[in-house]
Amino acid sequence: MKTNSTMCESCLMPLKKDPLGEKRESEKYCSYCFRDGKLCYEGNDVKEFKKAMIAAIVTRGESKTKARFFAFMAGFAPRWKKGKE
Repeated sequence: MKTNSTMCESCLMPLKKDPLGEKRESEKYCSYCFRDGKLCYEGNDVKEFKKAMIAAIVTRGESKTKARFFAFMAGFAPRWKKGKE
């Protein structure tokens, strides 16, 4: 099923910035969030997801400030909003 989403539904990263590009496994999720046929963070605790996200972004060489901003924004992603409807 094709989706028109231009951002990862878990972390809101623009899919065009995904290092795997069109070769990622999922139409809805980036390659950082979805690998080996499943979500990398399978839990439903957005706070824990944000902590893991910050650690991963910092490990890739970004500043902690930038990582915190991206993690804050991820809380607005469709994956996390579903439980709040």
